[in-house]
Amino acid sequence: MGGRQMTQIFLVRHGETVWNTQCRIQGHLDSPLTRTGLSQAKALAKHFKSQKFAALYGSDLGRAYETARCISEKNGLPIVIDQRLRERNFGIFQGVIKNDLKTKFPEAFRYYQANDADYVIEEGESLKQLSKRCLDCFEELVQKHVDERILIVTHSGVLVSLFKHTLNIPLDAPRRFLSSNCGINVFYYQDKTWLLERLGDLSHLHGVKSIDDSSL
Repeated sequence: MGGRQMTQIFLVRHGETVWNTQCRIQGHLDSPLTRTGLSQAKALAKHFKSQKFAALYGSDLGRAYETARCISEKNGLPIVIDQRLRERNFGIFQGVIKNDLKTKFPEAFRYYQANDADYVIEEGESLKQLSKRCLDCFEELVQKHVDERILIVTHSGVLVSLFKHTLNIPLDAPRRFLSSNCGINVFYYQDKTWLLERLGDLSHLHGVKSIDDSSL
């Protein structure tokens, strides 16, 4: 990288939750980690135990906080909470099983399926609003941690937003990559440019299953 200043960002999604297994949309609502989710979080914590980070950041939602807490207990870093790292607010869809959306909210579901980045789910937020919220947060953090490594525990929607921004993929484009529970994703920020180094690494889970779903 030629000695130029850069920040390395490790982003991980929270462990599997009860609602993940039910395909129930969580958004800003929450459900506890399953036994598998706790195993994933502990495996993640073991992996990061001896690694050096300048800071550990996390969403304030329970599933992300519990995952971050496992890491904190092993690594010794305090958790810095930032609400901007929350999942997308899915409004009226929250708490509903994904396959039931079309029946319960036919018109809203049609707009949602169209993946319009400007579409605001009733009582929720749009893809564009989500993206601005989390990118503002990331930009602030990389400026705060120049030439440092930071670890962030967040949600699939937030991860997907940064993936698309980094790879210059439109927000309304179909997702063609996985965002699995407790997957490790590594980015660099240098010269006002985001670079993706690693996507969805699950090797640290040693065979523990991991669910992929951008709305859960």
